Amino acid sequence: SVPIMQSKSKMDGGGAYGAGKAGQAFDPVEFIKRPQVICRIISWVFSIIVFGCISSVGYVKNDCIYGRDTNACHYGIGIGVIAFLACVLFICVDAMFDSFSSVQQRKYIVIGDMVFSGFWTFLWFVGFCYLTDKWRKTDSAWLGTVGFHDYSTAQAAIAFTFFSIISFAGLTFLAIRRYQAGWDQAFAPSYEPDAQAPGTAPYPAYPEGDPGYQQQPFQEPGTQPQPDYQAPAY
Repeated sequence: SVPIMQSKSKMDGGGAYGAGKAGQAFDPVEFIKRPQVICRIISWVFSIIVFGCISSVGYVKNDCIYGRDTNACHYGIGIGVIAFLACVLFICVDAMFDSFSSVQQRKYIVIGDMVFSGFWTFLWFVGFCYLTDKWRKTDSAWLGTVGFHDYSTAQAAIAFTFFSIISFAGLTFLAIRRYQAGWDQAFAPSYEPDAQAPGTAPYPAYPEGDPGYQQQPFQEPGTQPQPDYQAPAY
C-alpha cells in the first residue's frame, strides 16, 4: 500500500539531507547545477588565485611584501592551499552523495561541510584583515628599492581573500539549510493517511429503499412480515 511504500522510502534514506534516492543514476549536468557545487567551484577558483598570487609575487629577497611580515604570506598561502584541497574533496563527496544509502553517513557529511565552511569563513575574514593591515603598513620606498612593481597582483590576493569570505559564507548557509532539511525529515511522520478525494464521503452511504417500508431486525431478506396470529372461531 502507499503508506508502507512511503515508510520504506524514508527508511532507505531516499532524499535525506538534500540528496536523491540511493542508487540513482549520476547526471553530470544536474550535478553542476546544484547550488552548493556552483558555490564550491567558485570558492575553489578564488583559493587558487589567493595562494597563486602570494606565491608568485609575495616574497622579495626572502621578505614578504606585506609589511615584511613572513607570517602574513605564510598565512595567506596556507589557508588558500587548504581551501583548495577541501573544495576538491567536497566536490568529490558531493558527486558520490546520492550513492550513500545511510542517513547517518549523509548527516555526518553535511555536518562536516557546515563546520569546515563556517570555520574557513572566519579564517578568510582574519586573513583579509591581516593582509590588508600589513599591506597598508608596507613602505612603498622599500618596495621600490627591492624592485617590486607588481602591485596589482598583490592587491588581487587581498581582493579575492575578501571574495572568499562571501563564497564560503554561502557554502555555510547552504550546508545549514541541508542540515535543517534532513533534521525536519528525520522527525516527520513515517507515513500519512490517504487523503479523501474531493466531494466524496468517508463512508459509503447506506442504500435507501422504500421510505414506506422498514425491515424488522433479524429478518431474512426477501421475506414479508407475517400478520399477528388470530385463533380460528368455532
